[in-house]
Amino acid sequence: MKRRQFLGAAGVGLAATAVAAPAIAQTSPEVKWRLTSSFPKSLDTLYGAAEVFAKAVAEATDNKFQIQTFAAGEIVPGLQAADAVQNGTVEMAHTASYYYVGKDPTFALYTAQPFGLNTRMQAAWMAFGGGEQIANDFFKKYNFLAIPCGNTTCQMGGWFRKEIKTVDDLKGLKFRIAGYAGQIFSKLGVIPQQLAGGDIYPALEKGTIDAAEWVGPYDDEKLGFVKVAKYYYYPGWWEGGAMLHNFINLDKWASLPKNYQQIVRSASALANDWMIAKYDNENPGAIRRLVAAGAELRPFPAEVMAASYKATMQTYAETSAKNADFKKAVDSMLAYRGSEYQWWQVAELGFDAFMVRAVRG
Repeated sequence: MKRRQFLGAAGVGLAATAVAAPAIAQTSPEVKWRLTSSFPKSLDTLYGAAEVFAKAVAEATDNKFQIQTFAAGEIVPGLQAADAVQNGTVEMAHTASYYYVGKDPTFALYTAQPFGLNTRMQAAWMAFGGGEQIANDFFKKYNFLAIPCGNTTCQMGGWFRKEIKTVDDLKGLKFRIAGYAGQIFSKLGVIPQQLAGGDIYPALEKGTIDAAEWVGPYDDEKLGFVKVAKYYYYPGWWEGGAMLHNFINLDKWASLPKNYQQIVRSASALANDWMIAKYDNENPGAIRRLVAAGAELRPFPAEVMAASYKATMQTYAETSAKNADFKKAVDSMLAYRGSEYQWWQVAELGFDAFMVRAVRG
């Protein structure tokens, strides 16, 4: 190419760049949001996922989109995070939807379902089984949308001050348990109590409650439950895979450029994977330390599991009969559960069952 032609072509390129630059800048505005978490900073996995998410958003936008994270209580109490998003006090929250069953029992199903889906099934139902669309059609009533952002994996059944040998041992038991599962336990004679994480230890210590569930070994160790209740039961059949979400105010979401919306979704997915992997990494060591500290591991007796399953199906039917939103979600989940477990019993269960025996042997 001759020098004159090259300079001419370069000039056109520079002009194009000069025209394009403002357009690109318009799609990358300076945005500052606040995120309120439902969790204290001491729970570095539950609260930490929000920090991982916010950092990823900032890095993907060269710090033009900054999201400041606040622990439970710094702006609003942990169990009021959804309200803060709904009324615009904050742009978003990182929380568990089942904390808000007092508004509508349908909220419970998007975190976890008693005798429902495990961690991977929950993710699949949300992404490909219609769960996320059903959820966000429902959440529109509350002026926010939800994007999956974390999963605790299957939780433990909780800490008990006395052994549970039969269903009768549950009667009159004051049990800290969140969400829809409390209604089910009440059918078995339990008195459910909903307490924030930071209030559980003193309540157990004083005997205000007789038992409490939280998450699993890693977080339970941090909260010190083994010091005040030694019987550690499993599995947490009401939380086979407890999914957390980012709740985002609808007006604030609509104000974001499309590329920022996609970055929020991608960063949420990153934090989701981070949380699952961190719990899988931390729980084995934590449960060994808890047993060494005096925890006595106990499986829920078969009688208790069977009675709990029966009570769950009854409660689903009763709630569905009077709540169309709940029925739509639970029917979708139960159909998906049936299909997934037909597959799960083949390769996944076969492999895991053999490997548990092989490793122990």
